[in-house]
Amino acid sequence: MMHIVLVNPEIPQNTGNIARTCAATGAKLHLIEPLGFELSDKYLKRAGLDYWHMMTYEVHESWEAFLADNPGGRLHFATTKAPRDYCAATYGPDDFLVFGRETKGLDEALLAANYDRCVRIPMVADARSLNLSNSVAIVLYEALRQQGFPGLADSGRLHHTDLTGAWSDYV
Repeated sequence: MMHIVLVNPEIPQNTGNIARTCAATGAKLHLIEPLGFELSDKYLKRAGLDYWHMMTYEVHESWEAFLADNPGGRLHFATTKAPRDYCAATYGPDDFLVFGRETKGLDEALLAANYDRCVRIPMVADARSLNLSNSVAIVLYEALRQQGFPGLADSGRLHHTDLTGAWSDYV
């Protein structure tokens, strides 16, 4: 199972959207305190819709507590300051994708200590960053793609035998 780690998330709607993504992909969500909201926040619950029962999450009091709870975890740190893009990394089935808070990202010392495990999402030069929930989805789906989308249903794919008209009718 993939793991999504949010270090000090500040916006409940982002975390709710990420919880929904975790539910849809089978990933586990790890929240590192302090959080910028209460877990009972109506915006958090609304953004996650009715998916909360489909996902698992864990709250850790600090980064150190998270590391103690997950010894030996293979971590990938998402940052705009990374030396390589997220597609260049190799992801395994039990890896942890680590994201920082919306306003500041991850701590500079943490990034410096893990420079070789940092990844970035390519953007135009003037863009500061993408929305946190979008960033999580982009990197998580690349990790799952590399693994052949384990455990995810294929039922939503449209096959040419399902079509009654010409291809041009559907594009």
